[in-house]
Amino acid sequence: MKGVLAVYYREIVNFKNRWLKVWSASIIYPILFLLAFGYGIGREAKVAGVGYVRFLIPGLIAISSMNQAYGVSLEVHISRYYYRLFDEYLIAPIARWEIVVGEMLYGITKGLVPTAVLLGYSLVSKLGYNVTPSFFMFLLLHLCCFSLLGFIVAMVVRSHADQAAFSTFVMTPMLFLSDTFYPIEKMPFFVRPLGYISPLTYSTKLIRASLLGYEVSKAYSVMLVVITLLLFWGALWVARRAEG
Repeated sequence: MKGVLAVYYREIVNFKNRWLKVWSASIIYPILFLLAFGYGIGREAKVAGVGYVRFLIPGLIAISSMNQAYGVSLEVHISRYYYRLFDEYLIAPIARWEIVVGEMLYGITKGLVPTAVLLGYSLVSKLGYNVTPSFFMFLLLHLCCFSLLGFIVAMVVRSHADQAAFSTFVMTPMLFLSDTFYPIEKMPFFVRPLGYISPLTYSTKLIRASLLGYEVSKAYSVMLVVITLLLFWGALWVARRAEG
């Protein structure tokens, strides 16, 4: 575990030097969506039996925390190819899983920033969410999932252009096709399969159900756990492969 703490501590020290930029970037994004979609278009609308703003904020929690957790991809990529920090990790007496877990914990920490802001807003606005232990469990799985995805992408791509292409063709469509702004069941039938292969769909549904007090789908819970475990295995694989 010392290796995990060492990797995590290094990232947190770096984070402390630019926490204001990270904090600002993490809250502007959901606030713009809230103003444009929540209060601009759907102030009086109802979706799935609740007001649209109540429906929307869990989706904003999911996508804003996802962006921050996935953001480790850029930082790992820079530290690997420009500062050669990952080479130091490889020669250090720490296991590869400790590197993966350390970076994953950093992604979780970043993802909690916009989550706290949006939960604080919902409390002030008296939207009546149920912040239960199940919410935090699903949020943790969600953040683990996208931190690991970010790590894998950072280890696989070779340039910023490749990262930008992945964000354009994978991450951006995922934002709009994953039950975040409107129910996936209301989408055109030919795009629904894209939504159901997105891990964001399952984490959004679980986060929203726990906050609104709905029955939580066991199938979605299992799917999110399976996806996270597969991504953890993938992260370990690419970390070990980097030695060659």
